[in-house]
Amino acid sequence: MKTAVFAYSRRGCETARRVLALCGDARAFTPEKYRLPGFEVLERSMYGSCFSWADAMIFVGSCGIAVREIAPFVKDKRTDPAVICIDELGTFVIPLLSGHIGGANALARRLAAGLSAVAVITTATDIHGKFSVDAWAAERGYRIGSMQAAKAVSAEILERDIPLCSDFPIAGNLPAGVFSGNTGSIGICVTYRQQAPFENTLCIFPPVLHLGIGCRKNTPREAIRDAVNAVFKANRLDLRAVKRAASIDLKAGEPGLLEYCREAEIPITFYTAEELQSLEGEFTSSAFVRKTTGVDNVCERAAKIGAEDLIVRKTAMGGVTVAVAAENLEVRFG
Repeated sequence: MKTAVFAYSRRGCETARRVLALCGDARAFTPEKYRLPGFEVLERSMYGSCFSWADAMIFVGSCGIAVREIAPFVKDKRTDPAVICIDELGTFVIPLLSGHIGGANALARRLAAGLSAVAVITTATDIHGKFSVDAWAAERGYRIGSMQAAKAVSAEILERDIPLCSDFPIAGNLPAGVFSGNTGSIGICVTYRQQAPFENTLCIFPPVLHLGIGCRKNTPREAIRDAVNAVFKANRLDLRAVKRAASIDLKAGEPGLLEYCREAEIPITFYTAEELQSLEGEFTSSAFVRKTTGVDNVCERAAKIGAEDLIVRKTAMGGVTVAVAAENLEVRFG
């Protein structure tokens, strides 16, 4: 976690040093007159730049200072960094922004434990001991289908327990505030598919899908995008559940493929023909593909590496072949 720490007094710098010892990748800032070794000189322009690159911003000083300095840059809880305020004596650690998705609440608890301080948590689900679905998803790298639905779930869970269903087996007990069910006016669905079992469904997408892609030389990005989208629509899969794409190393310089993955923000891995052919299992074999690439099937084998279940076999469209595999997953709440 990239962290920016700000201090505004000599005593604040002492506390900031204790904070730095608890953080990994961190930079510290303070006005010139309080500067100590390891601190950079604080300038007003740094708040905006830190808001862009930092995962967390920690203000050792008053809440008022922190609020005033971050106010111009606050945009979206999905992308804003965690913002925490610590008094200069190191007595209280207060998450101000991005408590759940940005991880401010969890970081505040960790810092408080290291400083022998008190974490002042104010988010409603936390103080009532209820399930914080957005925090849970963020901690595990799962994708939230709708922030509006997440907000509705968080509000409803304070009033009553709500149902949760999952495409994956659940290990252990469900957290406070949810019960197993797949019908109702509002609920949570942990899935890799496009579905809405509840009238108002919050879908949580663990990144478990592997996308295998083959294509002819110089296939444009649009053709690859259209083929992938068609396959996902036909099989009711959701692209937000994609973890990675893969292909043969012969395509490592294919502009359209690289542009598609960059546009879709999907990392891609390339494998040699030997690596693909060595994979055990039943695949759709093609003599033509073997002759041109050295392996009987590219997309299915590429998708299957690192995954367990081949859920969509080779589908050809417009010079593109697509296959999808899924990792096994156990959903845990502890």
